[in-house]
Amino acid sequence: MKNDQTITVIDTSPPRRLRLPVAGMVGAGIIGFWILIAIIGPYIAPHEVGALVDDDLFGHMRWSLPLGSDYLGRDVLSRILVGARYSIGAAGAATFLAILMGGTLGMLAAVSRGAIDMALSRFFDALISIPSKMSALVVIAALGSSIPVLISTAAVIYTPGAFRIWRALAVNVNELDFVEVARARGEGTHYLIREEILPNIAGPVLTDFGLRFVFAVLLLSSLSFLGLGVQPPNADWGSLVRENIDGLAGGAPAVVMPAAAIATLTIGVSLLIDNLPGRWSSTGEH
Repeated sequence: MKNDQTITVIDTSPPRRLRLPVAGMVGAGIIGFWILIAIIGPYIAPHEVGALVDDDLFGHMRWSLPLGSDYLGRDVLSRILVGARYSIGAAGAATFLAILMGGTLGMLAAVSRGAIDMALSRFFDALISIPSKMSALVVIAALGSSIPVLISTAAVIYTPGAFRIWRALAVNVNELDFVEVARARGEGTHYLIREEILPNIAGPVLTDFGLRFVFAVLLLSSLSFLGLGVQPPNADWGSLVRENIDGLAGGAPAVVMPAAAIATLTIGVSLLIDNLPGRWSSTGEH
């Protein structure tokens, strides 16, 4: 007589982890480096940001001044380290506000449909038709150039784009069966957005955040290059390029290094977001 035996197989293999391509890891490393500099830069700067430490204008690089001096004899390295806080902080704050306002209203429009969706869509369609730099110039000319004005202006400029992206993503999810089931059992708008829609658009909206951050960095840097951004004695990277542009021939580091900081930051963000969507792998059930 045979005895039936039940064999239980236990999967002891380690769970798969989220994997990021090498280019994505390089981008994440660059971003992490500049965020760290933005946090600790003012504390590790060799000199005071406004101190005149060199008798020569556009002085050459040496041990005491690793990147030389600028057009007034100030330490270029110290100004780049301190300027990272303004460039990254202002752009990050503006992007966060734009995503918060545009994303929230975009999902609300997608879930609410009807008159609310139409009104918000028409409003932001009209707003997005205004050129961004023209809007920024008008606002700054009227209100003056300060950190709160720069952040608010950039946030308003990029809110319509965030609204359109988030609304388009939310509309696609809102039409799926599980959202209709949640709506049929009486769940409210807040629940639908928080539990059903937002988790299912997390990947694309992270990409959107990265893109808008790059746009904000470039916009604020261009305004500073025009003399309308961060004002002296403070300076962001765009301001450093503008104020030292006349010394490009004799004091290239004072111009090239801030520009390189802007370039590496934007390249790092681009590398990360280009390798983020669709390239994360896990064994979680969907």
